[in-house]
Amino acid sequence: MLKSFFTEEHQMIRDTVKEFANDKLEPIAEKMDKEDYFPMDLFKELGELGLLAPTISEEYNGADAGYISQAIILEELARVSPAFALSIGAHSNLTADNMFRNSNEWQRETFVSKLATGEAVGALALTEPGSGSDALSMKTVAVEDGDYFLLSGAKTFITNAPVANTALVYAKTAPELGSKGISAFIMPMNSKGVSVGKHMDKMGMRGSLTSEIFMDDVAIPKTHLLGELNHANKIVMAGLSVERAVLAAISLGISKTSLEIALRYSREREQFGKPISNFQMIQDKLANIYTETKASELLVYNALAEIQDNHKANKEAASSIMYAAERSTVHALDAVQILGGYGYMREYKIEKFARDAKLLEIGAGTTEIRKIVIARDLIKNN
Repeated sequence: MLKSFFTEEHQMIRDTVKEFANDKLEPIAEKMDKEDYFPMDLFKELGELGLLAPTISEEYNGADAGYISQAIILEELARVSPAFALSIGAHSNLTADNMFRNSNEWQRETFVSKLATGEAVGALALTEPGSGSDALSMKTVAVEDGDYFLLSGAKTFITNAPVANTALVYAKTAPELGSKGISAFIMPMNSKGVSVGKHMDKMGMRGSLTSEIFMDDVAIPKTHLLGELNHANKIVMAGLSVERAVLAAISLGISKTSLEIALRYSREREQFGKPISNFQMIQDKLANIYTETKASELLVYNALAEIQDNHKANKEAASSIMYAAERSTVHALDAVQILGGYGYMREYKIEKFARDAKLLEIGAGTTEIRKIVIARDLIKNN
């Protein structure tokens, strides 16, 4: 274990989440995947355990335990259900943490405190149908109208949208300024003019519900403006670095489970009169999965330690998720290969992790975008 990163409190959090994942999440993980089912009862139970807001201060019902604790929670959930971990990350980090860091006292008391306990479910609404990697080229607009802003536009691929009560929405308030004319808003999902599209039928991460959000002249009070007017590009970019570092822990959890399943099967499965773990090609795959998973672990928790003090640790965050995500896909597929025909069967579960893993190479900025972020940071600051 990486002792320099972890404290006794971290170990207590890990043990608590591991017990929750094994006892409560494991029995319904298959149902989640087959039916694209989100277990709201388990979401609320995490809130009761104080695990939905690890980076929010105790004053607003959080645990004030930092980003390493946030990542530990996601890693342990992902070892059983990457989909559930993704929804928790979208709520806890993308929405609640982002909102907490940029909100005023009234906004924290009104919105953040409810997100922290699980009374409300959060969603981050940034991506649009015409702007994926180029997120700041969004078309959604917010026009001032007295004491309100009128929001109009569409967001897509929004995690938690079908179950969310509160969304953090980005919109152009000064389109003529381009990326420097963006503002952030706290939008209650029951606002008049808000509608949610049907569930998107995904290849993986099933059970983490995803859909579009449509806004038609949604009246948002000016008290719901998050941060300064026309300055949300800074919130977006800092939020993306934190998001990348935190969500990388989901990939780490997938890699650890891939190794666990492959190792257990290779010891039990016999061919030619001996366990396949005795075969050199199988040992090669196991050795690679183990070594690369440990490398992922070092990258992920080093990035989180950096992010704790500097939300603009861009290259550290981007490199951690780039490596961890790419390797977790390889590790899950290698585990499928070790299991052979059984690995392709749903009964052995590893095929689900292979499907889930791929999303982390796409969300929070694709692998290709992450390489650009790393290179630009190196060129500019080294």
